[in-house]
Amino acid sequence: ILFVGRLEKRKGLDYLLQAFKEIENKFSKVRLLVVGTGTKRGPNYKEIANNLGLKNVVFCGHVSSEELPRYYCTADVFCAPATHGESFCIVLLEAMATATPVVASNIPGYASVLSHDDEGILVEPQNAKALEKALLKLLKDKPLRNKMGTIGKNKAIFYSWENISHQILDYYQQILTARQ
Repeated sequence: ILFVGRLEKRKGLDYLLQAFKEIENKFSKVRLLVVGTGTKRGPNYKEIANNLGLKNVVFCGHVSSEELPRYYCTADVFCAPATHGESFCIVLLEAMATATPVVASNIPGYASVLSHDDEGILVEPQNAKALEKALLKLLKDKPLRNKMGTIGKNKAIFYSWENISHQILDYYQQILTARQ
């Protein structure tokens, strides 16, 4: 399982760590990779993981944009458990572009990119049990992961810079034509 984001409260890592405790009890060879850095005033997630008795959480720290695709490609599932305040989310598209299925909070920014039960699973925000259930569903079902990964990869192409730049250019041309 892969998490990528700033280590701050609204990113929901604490809920993922709670969910992972139960997942770790059910799968002996599962790992949670946490990519990102926190602030001095933010929660100490390493301490939270230790207090929960988690053994298979790897805090990777900062990862360069050149290295990041390798992390997505090695993950079976990407998890974005943010609690609120996310707009259009590039990490979801990064995961989808590498055919990695996504489990994410059902918040407006995420739901604008991810269709529930297509590219991944949307769950109630701030709900560790819902995260656990969705992650277990994907971890236990490789054909479903592959299906969602393929759908996600195809959808991510729509958001490529080549496609988006053409859409923006077309929009500007429509505006200019309308003003004449």
